[in-house]
Amino acid sequence: MSIEDLPAFNASINAVVSLLLIGGLLAAKAGRLGLHKGIMLGATGLSAIFLTSYVIYHLKHGSTPFTATGWPRYLYFTILITHVLLAAVNLPLIVMTLWAAWKENWARHRKLAKWTWPIWFYVAVTGPLVYLMLNVWFPAA
Repeated sequence: MSIEDLPAFNASINAVVSLLLIGGLLAAKAGRLGLHKGIMLGATGLSAIFLTSYVIYHLKHGSTPFTATGWPRYLYFTILITHVLLAAVNLPLIVMTLWAAWKENWARHRKLAKWTWPIWFYVAVTGPLVYLMLNVWFPAA
């Protein structure tokens, strides 16, 4: 795998994480806590791989300009800015939510997860959208 492959790899990881998050939520709501734990640890592990790959890519490659104009540009930057801001908030939320589970503080875990899950899901879904807009739907000419 080359450095140029990392954006597609990262988008794929985020897409899988979004599916795992849905599965983890459904498992928790069904009371299948062992399954929930396994799924959420999988989502966490993949997110850690994503973050490592993302940092490596941007250290080596830098940023890619979005060159489309008009409504695609406004949509892209709206999604990108909200994605980046929420991703920054998300990392400490995930750590705090996992820590509460590790300590078996289930009341705190559930309280944090009510914030963490939707933000994490939004970040996981919008990551591939940013990739698609930048590289597939509106690539630089």
